[in-house]
Amino acid sequence: MGSKLFLCGVILGFASVQLFLMSEFEITRGFRRFSQFQHGIPTEFNVSVRKTDGVEKQMSSKVRVLCWVMTRPLNLQTKTRHIQATWAKHCNMVLYMSSEATDFPTVGLNVSEGRAQLYWKTIRAFQYIHTHHLDSAEWFLKADDDTFVVVENLRRLLCQHDTEEPVYFGHRFRPFVKQGYMSGGAGYVLSREALRRFVQGFSSGQCTHTGPVEDKELGRCMQTMKIKAGDSRDEKARETFNPFPLESHLKPLAKKPTWSYSYYGKNQGPGCCSDYAISFHYIRPAQMYELEYYTHHLRPFGYKYRFDPDVTSNCTIDRLSS
Repeated sequence: MGSKLFLCGVILGFASVQLFLMSEFEITRGFRRFSQFQHGIPTEFNVSVRKTDGVEKQMSSKVRVLCWVMTRPLNLQTKTRHIQATWAKHCNMVLYMSSEATDFPTVGLNVSEGRAQLYWKTIRAFQYIHTHHLDSAEWFLKADDDTFVVVENLRRLLCQHDTEEPVYFGHRFRPFVKQGYMSGGAGYVLSREALRRFVQGFSSGQCTHTGPVEDKELGRCMQTMKIKAGDSRDEKARETFNPFPLESHLKPLAKKPTWSYSYYGKNQGPGCCSDYAISFHYIRPAQMYELEYYTHHLRPFGYKYRFDPDVTSNCTIDRLSS
């Protein structure tokens, strides 16, 4: 009898140790475990990281984003190629819109170059996408060739919205248009229905080329076509699309006239921007690589994220799996 009790104790003890070790593995598997140290520096380590890209891959397949970048022949090697090497890789599809077709590749639109032609280029670009790629994505992002975009954060915003609703998102400006309009430099994104209505506006004559200021004139057409100017701020009412470089939002070096344009008022300093920021403008080529590194590679060891709302607060599992 005693030997049986002893055997049962051994079995239960072994099982308890196994369960403990398994729980410890689950707790620590997201960290690097170092096996050898020399002068306090790890010489060998085993990286066992919990897979966190499942949601990202699911979002990428369910919330497809076509990115189009407004550029010109002179900028392809000085600006555009650095977008191609960084954030554009995260789009489901990317098109570079220019006045000339090249093997970069760029799509050649029937427009001239120059600031006065920016709205024509925008009109022609969306008409081209409507004709050739309407079913290639659910959402259609326009960016300049000095805009940096965190596409994953864009999908987080978009996944709670229906692409068959007429809506577009960006950094919302207040003047000139009753419902406001989206900053061109910060980039803006149209739902599929918004794209349909924008193109229809020109084919029906309800919208016309009324001036060279691309974002303002597009905003007027959006309002005419009853396309809603959406609110892209995060859960803490912080901006996600940002019309200036990060440093200008954190610590403005000079007062810019368009600070007062922001529809919701402009916060400056550390609370300026969402932890899930989507875009920044006036980004130099070298900064493209810096921002790509910060957003997709740099992680502080042992840091508990201070703002970590469940992805399901924006994107229900039912929506992603449907």
